[in-house]
Amino acid sequence: MTSTIAHALVHIDGSFCEGGGQLLRNAVALSALLSKPISIPNVRSNRKPPGLRKQHEAGINLAAAICAAETEGVHFGSTSITFKPGKIELPKILTADPGTAGSTTLLLQVSLPCLLFSSSPTAPSLLTLRGGTNATQAPQIDYTQHVFLPFMKRHFGVDVALKIQRRGYFPKGGGAVFCTVPPVTEALPPVTLMERGPVQVIRGEARVGGLPYILAERMKNAARARLLAGGIPPTAIRVDAVRETQEQAFGSGGGILLYAETSNGCIIGGSSVSTKGKAPEEVGEEAADELLRNLLHDGCVDEHLQDQIIIFMALAKGCSAVKTGPLTDHTRTAIKIAEQMTGATFHLEENLSGSVIISCDGIGYTPSM
Repeated sequence: MTSTIAHALVHIDGSFCEGGGQLLRNAVALSALLSKPISIPNVRSNRKPPGLRKQHEAGINLAAAICAAETEGVHFGSTSITFKPGKIELPKILTADPGTAGSTTLLLQVSLPCLLFSSSPTAPSLLTLRGGTNATQAPQIDYTQHVFLPFMKRHFGVDVALKIQRRGYFPKGGGAVFCTVPPVTEALPPVTLMERGPVQVIRGEARVGGLPYILAERMKNAARARLLAGGIPPTAIRVDAVRETQEQAFGSGGGILLYAETSNGCIIGGSSVSTKGKAPEEVGEEAADELLRNLLHDGCVDEHLQDQIIIFMALAKGCSAVKTGPLTDHTRTAIKIAEQMTGATFHLEENLSGSVIISCDGIGYTPSM
């Protein structure tokens, strides 16, 4: 299917389901790709306070820069936006900076689909993302690096190079991430992922910046103890503790990512971020508990990857099917937006065991000349 210019505004209710920033990111990315102008009232109406934060403003402006869009209402606190895309011409060299600890990974979420497709071979796009790298309410940059991007490369052939130039912790931000995005000229292939296979190893890093090394060690030890209690053999656990230098991190903070690798090449993650007043042991245990919970349902992707791959399943050519755990509101939102914007059809098979099979008849998107 080739994209065509559509002039009628597509109206999307910003309060649907999770009613947060993910709805905005997916809608804007698909608007840019498909040349479909959108209007979104009730922006983040399920959040307190509602409306755009600096991070959402930066993300929408980044997508607008990629596709030469005209926008209305894209300012702090706005509860209604209009996004009218122009033509995407690659490659791009862009920088996005919300000026806060807003998440770099969420900036990548809105921009990556826009930079992925080219009607002819071209140089990679270069993207510098500033802000927070390890923050709450968003995937940590380590998750993007070790779970999301490997999935994209293995199953969709999308090979994004990501370099963490400097970490930025909440509340100061100040981090910088550099991404190289080579475009594809053909439709993405469908993905079929139904059998996870046994866990072979659990890797991970507990890290701190601007704080004593012992705090990372305590996070690591608590996570390891919880994994052992959950039935993971000690020989399968390979978790390190890391303290960053002043050059490697801005501000002080920490976090932990654990990820299980299975015999069938699945990667299942669990993570947690240090916050003021939370003991390092609690942070480590939270990450381990999240990982164990995601392993319990025998799904091939975890609860966070589940919603991030929906947009790519919709754009892929042919029928995709992925087994996962219980659906999250983020995933239900992503499916709704993908169906409304692309015309792809999703089917859900929810099993008594708690697992869900998400299948999708994708549109086989390729860009117009």
